[in-house]
Amino acid sequence: MSKLKIAVQKSGRLNEESMQILKNIGISIDNGKEQLKASARNFPLEVFYLRNGDIPQYLRDGVVDIAIIGENVLIEKGEDLPIVERLGFSKCKVSIAVPKSSKAKCLRDLEGKRIATSYPNTVNQFLEKNKLTADLHVISGSVEIAPNIGLADAICDIVSSGSTLFKNGLKEIEVLLKSEAVLAVSPKISEENRVLLDTIQFRMRAVLKGQNSKYVLLNAPNEKLAQIIKLLPGMKSPTVLPLDDKGWSSVHSVINENELWAVIDALKDSGAQGILVCPIEKMVV
Repeated sequence: MSKLKIAVQKSGRLNEESMQILKNIGISIDNGKEQLKASARNFPLEVFYLRNGDIPQYLRDGVVDIAIIGENVLIEKGEDLPIVERLGFSKCKVSIAVPKSSKAKCLRDLEGKRIATSYPNTVNQFLEKNKLTADLHVISGSVEIAPNIGLADAICDIVSSGSTLFKNGLKEIEVLLKSEAVLAVSPKISEENRVLLDTIQFRMRAVLKGQNSKYVLLNAPNEKLAQIIKLLPGMKSPTVLPLDDKGWSSVHSVINENELWAVIDALKDSGAQGILVCPIEKMVV
């Protein structure tokens, strides 16, 4: 029987969140310490633990069928590889930063300056687009130290919380792109394994939809019921059940987390009472 081969980052936050989403979609993996490959117990899947920067080539060559990878790495090394699902975790930015003492306040101020980066393709494309020239110094690690040792006037690197920039006396002056974890696919994936990929995607969408939604239950006076129902987006329409207390109904619906508080404020103002908000583990639509 064919097995779907998936690559994940060998270590770090992206590794942890990648393994968590596989667990959330019901895939159990025996992963021993320092293992480079592991099989799932309950799904035809093999996991390859690889260096993030090597994953695009493994996809291109068909060594792995799919990968959970940072979008920033695909933009730098695998723009030809299709993204089939955006996963919403491991969010970061690729930004240009300069020393806090620098007079540079915007991208234009870096014309002809030295920029240290691990993302030369991304930076070159961005500079070309903005009709700027700069002297790039390609560094594989600890990019943020380059200005302090006189190697560069600025850096371009990934930024998550900004604490690394702060600790190294740097300030962000330009965001080149925003990134998150994505599911990318090999152009050489077989038809048999594409069926397995469809199953993975279906499960992932159910988990991601659940994470971004809340189940809401509330009590509504019947004279305000029509007004309250209009405030609830829901999947199709809210569920309305009569309460034992005459003149009242129980209303059940699903709300996107981004809209939650605005909707709840409006519900309360419209007479809703006993509003209960519950997390959703998975949502199949």
